[in-house]
Amino acid sequence: MTRSQAYRAPFGPGGDGGIDAAICERLLSVALSKGGDYADLFFEYRAGGGFSYDEGILKAASRGVSMGLGVRVQRGDATGYAYTEDLTWDAMRRAAETAAQIATGTGGTEKINLTPRPLAHRYELQSVSIDVPGTEKRALLERASQAAHAYDPAIIKAEASFAEEIREVLIATSTGTWAFDVQPLFRFGVRAIAERNGKRQEGSSGGGGRMSLAYFDDRSPEDHAREAARQAVTMLDALEAPAGEMNVVLAPGDSGILLHEAVGHGLEADFNRKGTSNYSGQIGNEVASELCSVVDDATLLQSRGTINVDDEGNLPARSVLIENGKLVGYMHDRLSAKHYKLTPTGNGRRESFASAPLPRMTNTVLLAGPHDPEEIVRSVKKAFLPKNSAAVRSTFPTATSCFRSPRAT
Repeated sequence: MTRSQAYRAPFGPGGDGGIDAAICERLLSVALSKGGDYADLFFEYRAGGGFSYDEGILKAASRGVSMGLGVRVQRGDATGYAYTEDLTWDAMRRAAETAAQIATGTGGTEKINLTPRPLAHRYELQSVSIDVPGTEKRALLERASQAAHAYDPAIIKAEASFAEEIREVLIATSTGTWAFDVQPLFRFGVRAIAERNGKRQEGSSGGGGRMSLAYFDDRSPEDHAREAARQAVTMLDALEAPAGEMNVVLAPGDSGILLHEAVGHGLEADFNRKGTSNYSGQIGNEVASELCSVVDDATLLQSRGTINVDDEGNLPARSVLIENGKLVGYMHDRLSAKHYKLTPTGNGRRESFASAPLPRMTNTVLLAGPHDPEEIVRSVKKAFLPKNSAAVRSTFPTATSCFRSPRAT
C-alpha cells in the first residue's frame, strides 16, 4: 500500500509509534473486563486539505490533521463507546474502561491473539496527491479557470476547487482480526457562471476518487472546465420546465444521485432493523420494475466509495440488494447482521474514530438493463433527460422512476 511521505500514523505495519498487536491485545482485554461479548479498536489518522481558486487568484488553502482511537464494546444489543485523541497508554486504557461499562459482570481471562488480515489492493498508487506540492495543484485550478473563461464571452465567473485526504486506519477486534489500510481520496471540481441580457445560469463538472494526479492524464482540468462552461451557456437559452407529472429518463453518471438518495439509504440495514425504512420487512417482495437490479460494490477499482476493508475489519464484497425488481438483501454492519442472523456485508462505516459504525453505502449502482439507451429514449413521447447533477436536482421533485414505494398499493 502507498503511504504518504509527509503524513503517517503512529501505528500500522511494524508497530510505528509503539502501537502494535501486543498493545491492542491488552486494550481489548481491558475492554472485555466487565463481561462484554465483543470489543473492537478503531485507530484513525486523517490528513486532509483543500484549495479554491477564483477571480484569478488562489482564494483559500487549508490543511489539517486529526487522530484518535474509538473503543466499542457490545453486550447483547447494547453498545458502549468511548474515544480519545490521546494515544498514550493511560488515555487509551481509560477509553477501553469507559466503553466496558456497558457490561456489569466480570470478563474472562482468555488471551486475545490478533492475526493480520490480508487485504485487496484496490487503490495501489505510485504516489498520493497530498504529497504533491501545492503549486502543482494551484496550476491545475488556474488551467481550469482560464479554459472556462476562454470557452465563451458569456462566462463571467469560474471557480475551481481541489479537496484531498489520506486516511490510515487500524482495526483490531476481540475475534482476532488485525487490519491496516491506507485510503487516499481527492475531488476536483469546476463551477462556471454565464450571464447574458441580465440572465444568469451555472454549470459544473468534476471528478476524482481513490487515485493519484495521474487522473488528469485522461480527464484534464480543461475538459472539466469546458463542460461546466458548456452547461452554463446552454442553460441561458433553456426554457422553463412544464409543470405536472412527467416521465424522466436518467442518463448514467450523476443521475446516480437519485438512486443514492431515494433508494440506497432505504436499503441500509439499521433503518430496516428499526422499522423506519419503506423497505422494512420487504425481503422477497417486488419493489421495482423487473428491469431493475441494484448492487452495492466496494470492489470497483479506485472509485470514491471503494474500500479494501470496512471500519469494523470486515472484508467488503459486491452485495446484491435488488435483483430483477425483487428486494433480496440489505447492507449490513456487524450489529444488523447479528440481528438478521446473517454475515456482515462489509458496509460498516464511521464518520470518524469518534463515531460508532453504521451500515452505509460504498458504490451503489443500478445495473444496465437489456435495452439500448437510444431505445429507452425512443420509448417515451415526452420526458426529461437529465444528464448532470444540476439537472437531476431540478427534476428530482417530480421525477418518476422504475422504483416505487413498497408499501404503496
